[in-house]
This record gives sequence, C-alpha cells and structure tokens, in this order.
Amino acid sequence: MLPRGLPLIVLFLVQLRHRVIWASLESAEMSDRLENVTQTISRILDGYDIRLRPNFGGDPLRVGMDLTIASFDAISEVNMDYTITMYLNQYWKDERLAFSHEGEVLTLSGDFAEKIWVPDTFFANDKNSFLHDVTERNKLVRLSGDGSITYGMRFTTTLACMMDLHYYPLDSQNCTVEIESYGYTVLDVLMYWKETPVHGVKEAELPQFTIIGYETNDRKEKLATGIYQRLSLSFKLQRNIGYFVFQTYLPSILIVMLSWVSFWINYEATSARVALGITTVLTMTTISTGVRSSLPRISYVKAIDIYLVMCFVFVFAALLEYAAVNYTYWGAKAKKKIKKKETDEKKILSSKTGSKVSSPFPGSTDADIIELQDLRMSPLPSIRNRSGIVSASSTLGAGRDHDPAKFPPSFRMSRTAAYNTHSRNSGLRYRGPRPHKPKMLHVLRRGASVLRVSMPKIKDVNVIDKYSRIIFPVSFMLFNAVYWIFYFF
Repeated sequence: MLPRGLPLIVLFLVQLRHRVIWASLESAEMSDRLENVTQTISRILDGYDIRLRPNFGGDPLRVGMDLTIASFDAISEVNMDYTITMYLNQYWKDERLAFSHEGEVLTLSGDFAEKIWVPDTFFANDKNSFLHDVTERNKLVRLSGDGSITYGMRFTTTLACMMDLHYYPLDSQNCTVEIESYGYTVLDVLMYWKETPVHGVKEAELPQFTIIGYETNDRKEKLATGIYQRLSLSFKLQRNIGYFVFQTYLPSILIVMLSWVSFWINYEATSARVALGITTVLTMTTISTGVRSSLPRISYVKAIDIYLVMCFVFVFAALLEYAAVNYTYWGAKAKKKIKKKETDEKKILSSKTGSKVSSPFPGSTDADIIELQDLRMSPLPSIRNRSGIVSASSTLGAGRDHDPAKFPPSFRMSRTAAYNTHSRNSGLRYRGPRPHKPKMLHVLRRGASVLRVSMPKIKDVNVIDKYSRIIFPVSFMLFNAVYWIFYFF
C-alpha cells in the first residue's frame, strides 16, 4: 500500500526531468545556431573585397533611399540654413553576402558596416553634420539571406537654404535636402526613392514655420568629374506671422497712433508736443534696428522694411506738422508786431509833419524839416526829389532860397555835394559793374515767391490740427489696407 502523495512526487520528478532535457536540447541547438551564424559571417567575409562595389563591372547598382524626420531644430535667416535631425535608410543588394534562401534576416551591429562595401552618400548642401553616438553609434545593419542590406543611421545636419526674403515676414520658403553619391557616377550607382520616401513630416513642428508639404524628385547633375544621380527632397515652409504681429507690427501701429495725440494738445504747449514727437521717432528707430539685427545684410527691400519706413514717415510727419503750426503761429504774430510798429511810426511822423512845431534849427522852415526827414529815411530818393525841386524853383524864380546854413551841420556838406554832383551829371554814377544774381538762385527765389503767394492764408493755426486729425488716420488706414491686401492676396 503506497502513500497517497507518492504518485504526485513521481509525476513532478518526471516533468522536471523532461524540462531539463528540453532546455539542454534548446541550449545545444542555440549554440549550434550561433556557431553556424558566426561561421556564416566568417565565411561570407572571407575573401570579401571592400573596395569593389557589388556587381562590379556589370550594370549600375541600384541604391534605394528613405528618410524619417525626427525634428526640425532651427532655421536661420542670417546664415541662410536650417538644422534637421533625421534617420537615413539605404537599401541595396550585395550577392557576395548571400547565405541562405529561406528569407532569414540577421540584425548586426553598426561596426559590421566597416567590413562591407557601403555607398559613399553625402549631402550636397551640407554645412555641418554629426552622427549621434549616445550610448553607442546610432547605426544599424540588417542582412537578408539573399544578400539584401538595410543600412540606417541617425544624425543631425545643418543644410544650406537660400531664402528669398522679399516678402519677409509674410513669406514662404523652400528648403531642400540634396542626396548624392560622392565618387560613383551613374555608370556605377543609381539612387532612387522608395515607395514611401519620407516619414514623420506631419509630426514635425517648428516654432516659426508650418510645413505645408514636401516634394521629392531625382535628377542627374553634370559635374567636372562626371554625371551623378542626385535625389532631392524639398520642404514647403510657411512662416507664422503671429510672432511678428506682437513683436513688430502692433507696437509700430501703436507708436504711430501715439504720435497723433499731439494734434489734440494746445499749440502753445511746445515742450509737450516736441517731446512726444521726438519720443515716437526714436521708438520707431529702435524697433527698426531690432528687426534688422535678426536679418542678413541684403540689399533688396523686404516687406517689413516698407512697413517700418512708412510708420517712421508718419511719426516724423506728425513732428513736422507741429513745426508748421509753430511757424505759422509765431510768424503771424511777429508780422502783426511789425505792422503795428510801422503804423505807430507813421502816425508819429504824420503828427509831427502836420503840426506847426517850431524847427529845432534856427532859420529853418517847414519844407526844410520835411526834407531832413526824407534824408533820414532814404537819402538817394531824397536827393533826386530835392534836386528836382531846386531846379524847378530856380527856373521859376522862386523867392525862397535853400541856404545850407539852415540845415544841421552834419547834413550841410553832403547836401551841397549832392546838389552839385547832380547838377553836373544828368545820370547816377556807379563805382563798378552792377552785380548779376545767379540764374538758378533767381529762379528758385521766384518759384518760392510764387508758391508763397499761391498758398492759402491761414488765419487760425487750429485749422492745421483739425485737418491733421482726419488726414493722418485716414492715410494710415489706406496704407495698411494696400499693404495687407498686396502681401496676402
């Protein structure tokens, strides 16, 4: 009579024995397989010449390409380039590496690529690149039984991208990836895109751009060393304007509107209006300088340059508007003072000539006093007129004699000499040739005088501010309408 638990123990021992035998068989099979793979790799590499391409001397080798975009790192307008991280996979067939017909695939380390022939692929528009090596070099090699090879790597590259900035920042750019064989011409290597050439474009994000789409093509490039096959991948990038709206456009609009505040300030508040105008001009200059520092020194005009220049013109015109107001106001006031002074002098002169005031000089008459006043105002016309009076009085035999002693001592000599000179010579005598004014200066003065006459007379300077309050905003709105319609449509 056996104990009840004995059959269970026997069954457990039997199962354990089977498992140990099965594990030993699997270990033996695995070791045999690894040994076979090692022998296979050693066998296919035995006598393998890395210097010769597959199918050497025969038809060109076809090398397939596909890319996986990991990220767009940066796009620089100053350097005209962009940085991108990608996975590049290359596919070709090397019959010298065939080891089975069962479709078996071996995944090997990246160091295996150093023992076999690989394409000498490079980027034609590359500036700087590096292969990632954390924690190991990011390479893979997959070898199929028929000799097909998949060779992949992960790297970051900075590629040249010649940008057209005429519409900046309302522009769109085309940035390309140019892939080519460095040494093998089309007689040795032909590159082609796989059925799905690019992956990960929809998932890629950029801070200032939106990837609208991409396009692939291939062409032949004729260089000095031969004709090469070139694969090209072109990204269509649309710049996002949100950053520039808040950084440049909106501050510029507010600065221009701030310059209009001076139209509502009293024209006699000179310090307030001048300070406001100068502040807006300097602020626009600062904004323009900041924008230009982030762009290359290109000669053509960009869209943002046009906008900033026009904003600068508006704020500068607002400052000049106050200059016109100030000049009109104080100029009219000065003219009134001059006219009032002249009127007062005429009244005083008329009061003196009209009254019968005794002459300060003994023996002088009223006619002599009038003549003395004429001499003070304009000597030459006085001499002409008085000489005519003297000749007329002498002809008519007037009884009144103009005695020089009646005039003040300071005028006796000049008066007598003037009469004597005029009596000898019928015309005026000049010391030299009469200077001629330059024609251009004469024309300019004449044009200025005509323009001054044609300009409307402004009696109230507030009219200038009233018109400016309408003209400036309407003009700025029209400019914005034309600007945005032209660059968006």
